[in-house]
Amino acid sequence: MADTSITKVDSAHSPKGPEGEKYLASGAQVSMRLWENEEPGDAKEPTSRPYETVGYVLKGRAELHLEGQVVVLEPGNSWVVAKGASHTYKILETFSAVEATAPPAQVHGRDK
Repeated sequence: MADTSITKVDSAHSPKGPEGEKYLASGAQVSMRLWENEEPGDAKEPTSRPYETVGYVLKGRAELHLEGQVVVLEPGNSWVVAKGASHTYKILETFSAVEATAPPAQVHGRDK
């Protein structure tokens, strides 16, 4: 029998992660998180993660630095960061985006 459970998450009450992200709905294979009103600043050191990330820009602008390439992310844009790819973000204007990670970033210390 298929899993018929429903998970509803109100972002106003979502737990926050170590970088300020809000954890949204999470399943066994994928999870969502919200980056809300991130302020402009210098890019952090590049990192690579043991999960794939797809994202969608709600507002603001940021640069995604990915394996030597740079793309500007603006409202309505979506992007993919492959598992293990070296990347970082530089926020250019107050930025909000939704990301999905597979497998879930916050499980088993994957986001450290």
